[in-house]
Amino acid sequence: MKTEHILIIRFSAIGDVAMLAPVVSSLAKQYPHIRITVLSQPFAKPFFEGLASNVGFMAADIKKEYHGIHGLNKLFKRLAAKHFTAVADMHGVLRTHYLRMLFNAAKYKTAHIDKHRKGKQQLAAQENKVFIQQPTSFENYADVLTALGYPVKLDFTSLFNENYPAVDIFPTIGEKKADVKWIGIAPFAAHEGKIYPIQKMEKVIEMLEQQYPSCRIFLFGGNKEKEQFDSWCHIYKKCTRVANVLTGLKEELSLIHQLDVMISMDSANMHLASLVNTPVVSIWGATHPYAGFMGWNQSIDNAVQIDLPCRPCSIYGKKPCFRNDFACMNLIAPETIVEKVNHIINN
Repeated sequence: MKTEHILIIRFSAIGDVAMLAPVVSSLAKQYPHIRITVLSQPFAKPFFEGLASNVGFMAADIKKEYHGIHGLNKLFKRLAAKHFTAVADMHGVLRTHYLRMLFNAAKYKTAHIDKHRKGKQQLAAQENKVFIQQPTSFENYADVLTALGYPVKLDFTSLFNENYPAVDIFPTIGEKKADVKWIGIAPFAAHEGKIYPIQKMEKVIEMLEQQYPSCRIFLFGGNKEKEQFDSWCHIYKKCTRVANVLTGLKEELSLIHQLDVMISMDSANMHLASLVNTPVVSIWGATHPYAGFMGWNQSIDNAVQIDLPCRPCSIYGKKPCFRNDFACMNLIAPETIVEKVNHIINN
């Protein structure tokens, strides 16, 4: 009898790939007899390498080695040699459509994601808005598995376990945590519609330092945020720019795992914190949790947002503010964010 072996494909942004991990973990636990291979970009390996003994990871650099039609044909040959029994397209974009076409032509069993675009468009419409919760990314991923004959009950707590421990980051960070409160802040996102005004975020940092004199505040972001982070670290002595002390995704996940709370936009760091069971105070502007992108197992009570008739105006935060006042973010008081942080820390 042929061993069941599922290929799960998801490229794209880090947050979208991170949201796949709880679903793959649930599948692996509930179907221990099947093999599972996740195909994604190289950065995603830490999300899947320790999930379960029946989960494997394949890296594919779609921007270089497997770029274009020639590259995808080369990738398909590599994949076909693995003799998968089912293929789950969790991405649903042109390149995965093409790969799925090749698998279908070769008589593989395939299924692909339904992104519920119509419902999301109605949610973000300026007129005749239909304000209802859309299926989450986790539910959409699970539906693909159900279509392949593997219904799953989503059951996940953290990436880190006895078989996949967090990295010892303390020699690099410089001190043990002890009773000091550790707070993460990820103040940036890919699009302006998802970024809380920088001056207001600085006020949040100032208030946190005053309320927690012995705290440490870790700033998460890339190289383009370096100047802003360095400025904050100079003014606020409790701040540390994470990129100055850690390298690598697993190291960052290990630090996030130690945090008491993460403050994040609707962005990748919300999902990274969710994967290691760290509570998140998430801040929502142009986007909305109803679009289905809330972090895994995060409480809506910890989401900071203003009720406005125009919200959400965008699913991904790309659209410019048609009001031209960015009220969805500007009306959020720093005190509101700090109150949410206090509630999590005190409970």
